Amino acid sequence: MSGDARPLIVTLLLEADAQARFDRLRAEHFPVDRNHLAAHVTLFHALPGEQRDAVEAALAQVAARPPFAVAVTGVQRLGRGVAYRLAAPELSALHARLSAEFDPWLTPQDRQRLSAHVTVQNKVDPAVARALHDRLAAEFVPSDVPARGLGLWRYLGGPWEPLAEVPFAG
Repeated sequence: MSGDARPLIVTLLLEADAQARFDRLRAEHFPVDRNHLAAHVTLFHALPGEQRDAVEAALAQVAARPPFAVAVTGVQRLGRGVAYRLAAPELSALHARLSAEFDPWLTPQDRQRLSAHVTVQNKVDPAVARALHDRLAAEFVPSDVPARGLGLWRYLGGPWEPLAEVPFAG
């Protein structure tokens, strides 16, 4: 058990080329003063920091599987932002397994059905978001991106501190 109570965040880690592509879009379209993070796929937003050891152990268990592809299925509006939707049966199964493991600790937000996405713009005027959505949707081509593992982070009130990368067994 860890003594640090600050929340833990779990993300899906993407292969380097896909990560770089989403990072470029985020750097281009996210307000500079609010862009504290690289592009990411959040699986759990706020697990108890004191449970770090148990969370890491659970991540290691579910990561003992081959890497898999995640489909980039479309562009979605977030009201004041834009994201790319992601889907994969393996991701849904992995999330369900971790949800069962983390059940006593889940917040209402983390109990919701997973809506996997990568946010490339947020906290802008809705008209700006609508214009970017329309442009990205017009040029969108479905693709697959490789998932390479799971990330564990500590929430620091804006930025995140990287704690661990748990690669999928290859």
